[in-house]
Amino acid sequence: MAFDLSTRLAERRAADLYRQRPLLQSPQGPQVVVDGQPLLAFCNNDYLGLANHPDVIAAWRAGAERWGVGGGASHLVIGHSGPHHDLELALAELTGRPRALLFSTGYMANIGAVTALVGQGDTVLQDRLNHASLLDAGLLSGARFNRYLHNDAASLANRLEKATGNTLVVTDGVFSMDGDIADLPALARVARAKGAWLMVDDAHGFGPLGANGAGIVEHYGLGIDDVPVLVGTLGKAFGTAGAFVAGSEDLIEALVQFARPYIYTTSQPPALACATLKSLELLRREQWRREHLASLIRQFRHGAEQIGLRLVDSFTPIQPILIGDAGRAVRLSQMLRERGLMVTAIRPPTVPAGSARLRVTLSAAHSEAQVQLLLNALADCYPLLEPNNA
Repeated sequence: MAFDLSTRLAERRAADLYRQRPLLQSPQGPQVVVDGQPLLAFCNNDYLGLANHPDVIAAWRAGAERWGVGGGASHLVIGHSGPHHDLELALAELTGRPRALLFSTGYMANIGAVTALVGQGDTVLQDRLNHASLLDAGLLSGARFNRYLHNDAASLANRLEKATGNTLVVTDGVFSMDGDIADLPALARVARAKGAWLMVDDAHGFGPLGANGAGIVEHYGLGIDDVPVLVGTLGKAFGTAGAFVAGSEDLIEALVQFARPYIYTTSQPPALACATLKSLELLRREQWRREHLASLIRQFRHGAEQIGLRLVDSFTPIQPILIGDAGRAVRLSQMLRERGLMVTAIRPPTVPAGSARLRVTLSAAHSEAQVQLLLNALADCYPLLEPNNA
């Protein structure tokens, strides 16, 4: 039989790597219903608590009443509506760049940007722990593709010595499975010294990071010359959906002309852009969300250290608990779920073999009491994972 899918699936089950989709039966938020079970969730990326905000919902509803519920066509035909245009202007202002360009998903934004900028004869250099969408973009581009050691500017410099053609250096801003941040100043210096462009996917940095929530580039005080290509998503801290690329006039116009995932897809619903514009307004107006989130991160890290959990050096809402063995990570996740808490076990191939973890994500919608409930449950459950009890 040519496609022996049953064997492949059985092997994945046997290795504790089989994935299943939980059925969410409530809006996003700290308190959810999954597969009929009420749970306190610490596993979504709604960092500012906007995914179910009444003002964002009202903006979507009003947008649908005025603009309808579908984009209707690609942006280059007749699908580029007024709210899309207004949102692009607002995102350009937020990032301090001349222009921004909307994409329907973060995956499409990354593939569109990389494949539009480099091809055969060029070079793409990526951090070893970059998101799958970035790695796929590098492979699809047709350029010479290589990876440098994680967050290592010296390793990047070594690979830049062998680069040919136009060279694009690509990194996550906040690494989605570890929660650590890229050393952008060092990477930018090395890239500029070799005439390469630096592209940053700041999917998890927009909202939590930066003096105004504009992400990792703002956090470091860098400009467009340091990071010519900036990507962000709207389905995380902004609580809606979609993505954008921000940069120079020439960059955005080049993407309009050459980025196939932009050219050949229907635009997102205009009402969705209306909702995201409301999210941006709340980001600017309600500074307390980011301050409260930072306080919860400190609370969790302090409590986790008291328990003796293995954490990563992260000050972002992503707080992984390193377990190592995939089976033990699944077991801890199941034990927490039995206590009414949902924390997802992350296993290979999403993370390297031997580095399975529970990926705790915190939101401004969480309370201090809810974080303490998680810490109490971890204090009860984690000792049961010792080798003699595993």
